[in-house]
Amino acid sequence: MPIDPVGPYSWFLATVNGQPAGVLRLFYDPPLEMPAEFQVSLHQGVDLKKMAENGRFVEIGRFMILPAYRKKMLVAIRLMGSAVQEVVARNYTHFITDVFQGEPHSPLQFHTRILGFEVIGSHLQGELNCSLTRIILTLDILKAYQRLREKKNRLYWTLTEGIRGVLDQKLAA
Repeated sequence: MPIDPVGPYSWFLATVNGQPAGVLRLFYDPPLEMPAEFQVSLHQGVDLKKMAENGRFVEIGRFMILPAYRKKMLVAIRLMGSAVQEVVARNYTHFITDVFQGEPHSPLQFHTRILGFEVIGSHLQGELNCSLTRIILTLDILKAYQRLREKKNRLYWTLTEGIRGVLDQKLAA
């Protein structure tokens, strides 16, 4: 459920039996250019300026699942489903986020294998004081929807609940 659906941020809280299980924060229209001190290294062919011109981005700034629920993938999927619904309703096209390389509870595999995020680069510094390299990921929502629609598995039904018609219209346009 969104905690603050208005403004530059939205927060989502997942609960299990009325108890908090996870949280996700979105930041709308983040600057895609990062400060030089972040020491950004982008994959060949990645142009952040062009990406900003061709898409509307939302940053997943916080995505945390409490330890007791980390093996219950449905908590993370429901959080992402709520986020996707909110973002599509606001007419955004892409997610961007970064995850720590080598962090034991990193959502990297969940983001890339399950959701379809693509790695576009990395950076060495960020807003959190941590020595781990950050891996930069993006997700084209329509591209991910097409991939999921072909499978029509539980992930597809959960992530696209209530917005399949809208996404089909966007694909047709």
